[in-house]
Amino acid sequence: MRRWLMLALGVNAHASVTLGLFGLPLVMPEILRHFNVSLAVGGMVANAPAFGILVALVPWGMLADRRGERLVLGLGVGLAALSFAAVAFVEATWAVVVLLALAGAAGSAAMVGGGRIVLRWFRPPERGVAMGLRQVSFTLGMAVGAFALPPVARAYGLPGVLLVCAAASLLAAALAALFLAEPPHDLSGSAGAPAGSPYRQLALWRVHATSALHVVPQVVVSTYGVYCLVRLYGWNLVEAGQLFGVAAIGGAAVRIAAGRWSDRTGLRMRPLMLLTLANLAVMALLAVATFTRTGLGPAMLALAAVMTVAGNGLAYLAAGELAGPVWAGRVLGTHNTLQNSVSLVITPLAGVLIEQVGYWAGFAAGLGCALLSLPVIPFRGERPERS
Repeated sequence: MRRWLMLALGVNAHASVTLGLFGLPLVMPEILRHFNVSLAVGGMVANAPAFGILVALVPWGMLADRRGERLVLGLGVGLAALSFAAVAFVEATWAVVVLLALAGAAGSAAMVGGGRIVLRWFRPPERGVAMGLRQVSFTLGMAVGAFALPPVARAYGLPGVLLVCAAASLLAAALAALFLAEPPHDLSGSAGAPAGSPYRQLALWRVHATSALHVVPQVVVSTYGVYCLVRLYGWNLVEAGQLFGVAAIGGAAVRIAAGRWSDRTGLRMRPLMLLTLANLAVMALLAVATFTRTGLGPAMLALAAVMTVAGNGLAYLAAGELAGPVWAGRVLGTHNTLQNSVSLVITPLAGVLIEQVGYWAGFAAGLGCALLSLPVIPFRGERPERS
C-alpha cells in the first residue's frame, strides 16, 4: 500500500503545479484582455512556463537520480508556487513571461519526479496502470483548472488566477517534502537496465520522436480549443472551460484504461499505435467540422481533448523502461524536454496559422503530425515486459 501513497503524492504535486504550468490557456480571453495583445502573443504568454521547462527538465532528472524525489518535488514545486505568486503582482508583459518561465523551470521537477516514482516503486506488470494514474495528474490538474480558473478569472482577473495556482502548488510541495520516501528495495541493479547509455538503442530515439510529433495536436487543441469555442461557436468562457474540464476527466479515464491495456498485453507501443489511428480519425473530423462550422465542432473538440493525451503515458513509460532505473530521471527529463521544445515552437506558429487561415488549419496541422508519427512508432518486434 505504501507505493500507492508515494504515487498519490507524486500525482498531487504534478496536478497542482499543472494549474499554473499548463492551465493558463484556459483563461486565454482574460490574458488577451489583460495585456491587450494578439492571439499569437497571448499564446506565448499562456505557454511561457515552457521556456523554463525546456532548460530545467534534464537537470532536475539528474538531481532526482542522485538525491531522490522528496528533495526534487518539495523544492521545485515550492519554488514554482513563489513564482506564480510573484507574477500576480507585476504588470509588464515581459516580466510576466520571465516569471512564468522561472515557474516552469521550478515546477518541471514534478514532471520528472513523478515518473521515477512509478519506475522505482512498481514492477512491470503494474507500471501501465501506475503510469496511467501518474499521467492522470496532468489531466486532473487541467480538469480542476477548467472548472476553477475561468470563474476566478471572471471574478478576480488574471492576478486571482495566479494566486490560486500559487496556493495549490505550495500545499503540494509541503506534502511531498514531508511524506515522500525512497523505495525499500534497490532497483539500480535491475536486469532491465541497459549497460552504458540507453541512447545506444534506436527504439528510445523513436519513442522520443513519436511523442514530439504527438505533442502538436495536443498543443493546438489544449491552447486554442477554449478560444475556438468562444470565438467560432459563441460559447462563454465558463461554459467552454467546463466542457474542457469534462474532457479532461475523460482523458484521465482513457489514460488509465490504456495503461491497464498495456499491462495485460505487456506491450507499450502497439496500444500507442492503435490510439494514434483513433486520433487521426478524431482530428480529421475536427478539422472538417471547424472548416464547415457545423455543430459537430464542439463535440469533436471535447473528444480531441480526450484522445490527444491518451497515449502520453505509454510513450513516457516506454522511455523510462528503455532507460532503466539508473538513467530514468535523465531520460524522462530529456523526453519531456523534447515535447516542450515542440510545444514552444508550435504554440505561436499555430496561433498565426489560426489567425491567418482559420481554426480548421491549426487542427489540420495537428492531424498531419499525428500521421507522420505512424512510421516512427517502434511497435514492430516489441517484446512484452515481464516482472
